[in-house]
Amino acid sequence: MSDLAERIRAVVGEDPNIGEIRMFGGICFTLNGNMMVGTMKDGTLLARVGEEQEAEALSKPGATRMNFTGREMKGFIIVAADALGDDALKRWIAMASRFVGAMPAKKPGAKKKK
Repeated sequence: MSDLAERIRAVVGEDPNIGEIRMFGGICFTLNGNMMVGTMKDGTLLARVGEEQEAEALSKPGATRMNFTGREMKGFIIVAADALGDDALKRWIAMASRFVGAMPAKKPGAKKKK
C-alpha cells in the first residue's frame, strides 16, 4: 500500500491542490477537496473517473467497477495491482484528474446544517 502511495505522490508532485486523507483502509488523494484516487489494503488503486469515462476505464487491463459492501459504485474503478505499471498509473491519475478537476472545490471544514 505505501509503495503505491509513494508512486502516486511522485506523479502528483507538489501540487498544492492535492491533499491526502485516510479512507477505506488506505490513503485517499484529493483534488480541491474531492476524492480522486486512493490506495486499497490489497495494493489495488481506486480511481474516481465518473460515469462518462467509466466504459473507457472498464476496457483497460485490470479494471473493475468498485463493489463496496455488495453495492457497485458507478464512476469508481478498482485497478488490479499487477496492471499498475508506471505509465498505466499516470494514465489512471490523469483520467481521475479530468473528472475530479471539473468538480467544484470543497470548502475545507464545511459542515452540513442540521
